Amino acid sequence: MKLIGVLIQYGARAVARTFSYVYYGRKKIEPRFRVKINFNNKEIMGFVTDVTDENRSQEELEQELGYQIKEIKEADIIDEEPLINDELMSLAEKVADYYISPLIGVLQAMLPKTLSPKLSSLHGPKIAYEKWVKCLDKDEEGLTPKQIEMLRLIADNEEILKKEAGSPAVLNALIEKGKVQTFSKEKNRFVLPIEERENPHEMSVEQRIAYDNILNSPKNVVLLQGVTGSGKTEVYLRLSEKYLDDGKTVLMLVPEINLTPQMVEYFSRRFGPKVAILHSELTPGERYDEYRRIAQGKAQIVVGARSAIFAPLTNLGLIILDEEHVESYKQDNAPHYHAREVAIFRGEISGAKVLLGSATPTLETKARALRGVYGYAEMKHRVNQRPLPQTNIIDLCNRANYDKCSEKLTKPVLNAIKERMERGEQSLLLINRRGYWTAVNCPRCGYIFTCPQCGGNLTYHSYDKMLKCHHCGEVSIYPNECPQCKNTKLRRVGYGTERIEEELNDIIPGIRVARIDSDVSQVSKKMESILKDFKKGEYDVLVGTQMIAKGHDFPKVTMSSVVMADIGLSLPTYRAAERTFGLIAQAVGRSGRADKEGIAYIQTYNPNHYAIVFGATQDYEKFFLREMMERKNAQYPPFVYLILLEFSCANEEKCVNAAYDFKFALQDRKLDTLTLVGPLTPFYSIVGGKYKRVLLLKMKKRDEIVSVLKELLNSPIANSGVDITVDVDPLDY
Repeated sequence: MKLIGVLIQYGARAVARTFSYVYYGRKKIEPRFRVKINFNNKEIMGFVTDVTDENRSQEELEQELGYQIKEIKEADIIDEEPLINDELMSLAEKVADYYISPLIGVLQAMLPKTLSPKLSSLHGPKIAYEKWVKCLDKDEEGLTPKQIEMLRLIADNEEILKKEAGSPAVLNALIEKGKVQTFSKEKNRFVLPIEERENPHEMSVEQRIAYDNILNSPKNVVLLQGVTGSGKTEVYLRLSEKYLDDGKTVLMLVPEINLTPQMVEYFSRRFGPKVAILHSELTPGERYDEYRRIAQGKAQIVVGARSAIFAPLTNLGLIILDEEHVESYKQDNAPHYHAREVAIFRGEISGAKVLLGSATPTLETKARALRGVYGYAEMKHRVNQRPLPQTNIIDLCNRANYDKCSEKLTKPVLNAIKERMERGEQSLLLINRRGYWTAVNCPRCGYIFTCPQCGGNLTYHSYDKMLKCHHCGEVSIYPNECPQCKNTKLRRVGYGTERIEEELNDIIPGIRVARIDSDVSQVSKKMESILKDFKKGEYDVLVGTQMIAKGHDFPKVTMSSVVMADIGLSLPTYRAAERTFGLIAQAVGRSGRADKEGIAYIQTYNPNHYAIVFGATQDYEKFFLREMMERKNAQYPPFVYLILLEFSCANEEKCVNAAYDFKFALQDRKLDTLTLVGPLTPFYSIVGGKYKRVLLLKMKKRDEIVSVLKELLNSPIANSGVDITVDVDPLDY
């Protein structure tokens, strides 16, 4: 008899422990296998953590443990080999420990749907097969002309798809005569487009110095800070080539799915079929195939978004995070991991070098580089030696800047767009707000149309005439009247990408405008198609949200503009200035990247705000010094660690009481370096019918406080019927 330790598929803290089962069968069962189990009289999925031979009887064990032990049958064993290797298991345990998350939740985030330790995984895609035909005997004696024709086709190609062979009757005749044989071969549901191969470009002096500094750095983690257009991608490619030559594998992460095709293209041109891709826009079948191809060692380079950090590469030598400052590297639901930290954990476990690339690194990353915790390499100039764009800050409070045709786009911006059209060049307009009107209200009674689920303002989208919540996804039909006073004349205020697109079409005859935002990107391949067409010059202007500000290289763009630079500054987060600076610097950097000089315009109601002034000039060092002073005064990262506790319950009073009880329990421990903020009512205070409260923990020393926090989360105080979510290193508050 074997005693089996099993994690169950539920991520609730109350059941986030190992449960014991017995196994009497002969079929192989090992740690990291999935098994179907009976838990609380319900069939669910389990994940085996340990297997031990047991000399005692089941009755003796049950008497010792004090409860009945259930049995796992041979038919309940799902896998024939462990799902993950030792390295990935160690990584999962490290991530679960750091992010104070149940291990099963990390494993479910790590594995593709078909391999996930959830019962639903059994309904996921399986290996797909195709029928092929191969030649056994080339002798044509006694064959009809049709049979000879088919035999020669098969023989000339050694093996072909059955459906390509031709007539089934002729094929069956050849099979009966022993001339050919059919067989099954695994089908790849995802095939990368074949790119024209290219040789490495000659590196500039700065690129060569950065390349050498990264390779020779004694630090396991290195920051590569390079201005927009400095050629960081070529450094990534050269480093990848070096590690591949040394027999190692490479993991290349990008922050947004829309950047993945571009990076895949760069790597495919250089490395061909060695490249695999992992991101959420692959179908479950495609993702399963790519995951297996990587696990089988058929790909040596993986390019992907956040979750690709868990790719099953072996002999890992290099992990690259491009645009490491971008917040989409942070998972917004449990286990709330950040790909940067996971990359560093994985580098420690595997011995791989971790490269963090950015023109505007996060303050935490830059501070660690300055303290010598990370290595550092820098590229201060663009590859083609072109100057950074001339940048103009336009004060929206000054009415002289407006054109009578528009309340949203100023005269300098409209004139610049027209000039680019005349010269056959392109413009890029960034407004980090999608939709048409950003709020709808009633001017008679003051009623504001808000989301019934979370309380956020609803945004009007003109393309489908719907009101939408950009926080929780709630949608409703645009109303004909105010539900409170029945007034039919509603007030619409604000503007987003849709309205800017429409206004350009109204103002400038013959203009060709494309729009990129998450409404467009939800249609498969549509965004990729628009970006390709824009790059080919089929549009004059690209209007978009922050998606268009990161990582793209548009040679014909010589004018970029941030339409409303103040949007991010009003958000209730300590990162507001950093986000605004980064967005402006990235947007400005899209202009003038090829052989023509660029220009940029920043429209703002706060022309003197340091984030806008330094962002416009891309002066990261001055911004860093000023923002570090602000963070130190307010005691935010990198000067303290943060952990956010979110309390959630359908009963508001119960939610509030649980938050205060937890706060008082922490205060009773008298932890010297801990500061508690709250409980606070978050901006979105009701989600899915549940009330929310948050408690922010600020700490100078992490380990002691985390130890106490874990203890309290496993105590009765955390099991009062109120859900508690832990977000380690939150990006807001």
